[in-house]
Formats: sequence, C-alpha cells, structure tokens
Amino acid sequence: MDAAEFRDSVEESMSDELERLGSSKLLVALTDADLTEKTVLRTVANSERAAMETFESWADDEEHTDARDAFADCYDQEREHYDRVVAFLADEYEADADAGELHDRLRSLETTAARLGGLVGRSLIGERTHLQVVSFFVNEGDERRADVFRELRTETAAQGDRAAELLETVCKETEDWNRARTAAEEAIDAAYDAYADSMDDLGLDPKPIC
Repeated sequence: MDAAEFRDSVEESMSDELERLGSSKLLVALTDADLTEKTVLRTVANSERAAMETFESWADDEEHTDARDAFADCYDQEREHYDRVVAFLADEYEADADAGELHDRLRSLETTAARLGGLVGRSLIGERTHLQVVSFFVNEGDERRADVFRELRTETAAQGDRAAELLETVCKETEDWNRARTAAEEAIDAAYDAYADSMDDLGLDPKPIC
C-alpha cells in the first residue's frame, strides 16, 4: 500500500460518515444551532487549540524522528491557525477545556503508525469542517475571512498528505497499515458520533445530506 491508496481506502470505508460531516448541517451541530459569527469563530478556535495540544503531546514523546518532526510542525501550524482565528475575536474568547471526542481519541494513540493514521483521519475531517466555515463566511459576504479559512483548509489537507507519505516509511508489515487505518477510521467515527449526538440533542436527523 502507498500513501494515496491508504487515503483512498479510508475515504471509501468511511464515505457515509465523511459525507455527513461535510454537509451544511455540520456547523449547526458544532454550534448547537447558534450560527452567529462569534460562535462559529469560537468553535473553530476551540478545535484549533485542541489540535495544537494533541500534536504537542505527540511530539513530546514520539521516538520516530521524521514523525516527531511532522508532529512538531503540525503543532506550530495549529498554533498559528489558533492565533489567526482568535485574532478575529479580539478579547471575546475564552478557551473550552474540553478537547472533544475526536481529540480524546487521538490522544489515546501510542504507536507511530496509529498516530499518523489518526492524523490522516483528522485531516479528512478538518478539510470538511473548514469548507463549511468558508461557505459560512461567503454567505456572510466576508471574503477576507473566507480566504483565511481557505488557507487553513489547504494547510490541514497538507498535514494529512504528509502523514500518509510517512506511513510508507513507518509501515513495514500489513499489520502496521491496518493499525493506521483503524486509527484513522476511529478518529472519523469519534467526530461523527459527536456530530450525530449533537443533532439528536437538537431534535434533528443526522443522516440526510444537505
């Protein structure tokens, strides 16, 4: 298996979950139906902060040199993402201590292959989340902020591509690829479960695609 095949296999096996996470209902679920500019920005800031802390913890104890460098770079990038989003909020942001189901799952990963797989999964989720944020600001007529989130989306996708490429070096056996794929799928499952639970709480059906 190579990097492209790995990513394709995850997208295929999790196609329903990823399609629903990429729907216009995603921001409704993430904001508890409070689709105001401030709430959307706070939600994204919390997500970037959680990612930043996840990658920092991975970089601190990762033994594989290239993976450690990748995690450290992801931390730096997510810190920049966080700072850019928080700047839009001025002094109106207070961090949420709850990392959420996705990052709780990612932080439980211990092997290099699993972490890289989890990073691919998180990237696939992040691409879809950022696309919905871009659409939100386009609809608000705010192209400046939409452009910022387009940049963040591109950089998040690149993180996943780098992780998938590293798996070609890290995975020596089929078992390693399977471990990475399981981690990616479970990361997507965690994000989807949080989405579905939020939709249920709002009395909405998470399954139909918009």
